[in-house]
Amino acid sequence: QVQLVESGGGLVQAGGSLRLACAASGRTFSSYAYGYHMAWFRQAPGKEREFVAAIKFSTSTRYADSVKGRFTIARDNVKNTMYLQMNNLQPDDSAVYYCAANQRAGDLSGRMTDYDFWGQGTQVSVSS
Repeated sequence: QVQLVESGGGLVQAGGSLRLACAASGRTFSSYAYGYHMAWFRQAPGKEREFVAAIKFSTSTRYADSVKGRFTIARDNVKNTMYLQMNNLQPDDSAVYYCAANQRAGDLSGRMTDYDFWGQGTQVSVSS
């Protein structure tokens, strides 16, 4: 139905920047992209997966407190691609970052269980 592919991860020094991308495809998504919320989650070794940011088709956004002011989520609805610009990265930001999507109405959710489609993840490593 919906396929999500992340890219853009890598190794960066503390204080540096990275931009992640998530390309969405699939007949359902292409036809009804306006109905999908998209989000970024991350999971560090030994920790639970946690919410990072989410965005509606209309560009309404929501952020985790830990990344407000440093990360920016954006969405190109022509390219069906979501982005996460990450600035002033810190070692605590090191994790596998996952792209997620759901087809729901209402407010943006920060709960992992509210998302139906997931990418394979991309590794972000920040050295001190």
